Amino acid sequence: MTHKAQTPDEGDRRGPAKGLALPELMRAARAQLAELTGLHPETVTRFERTGDGWLLETEVLELSRVPDTMSLMALYELTLDEEGVLIGYRRVGRYERAKGNP
Repeated sequence: MTHKAQTPDEGDRRGPAKGLALPELMRAARAQLAELTGLHPETVTRFERTGDGWLLETEVLELSRVPDTMSLMALYELTLDEEGVLIGYRRVGRYERAKGNP
């Protein structure tokens, strides 16, 4: 296994994928989304390797209501670079918890 030398401009920008197993990579991606948005992903519904990184979809509780079945959920798509650093996200759907993802 070869390691790329780190240049001074790169600082400590190494992503969470360095030496992490897929479950750890998924947790790191969810944590990055939570840090940026304040929303906490509940489940990962899709995770796949793309040509230049990773694609992850996760369900997020956007608005808590009583009863819980009326809470608003959203499906977010996260784009990560090859090292697992979050480089973009977007909401692809929103729905009430009781109705499920359409």
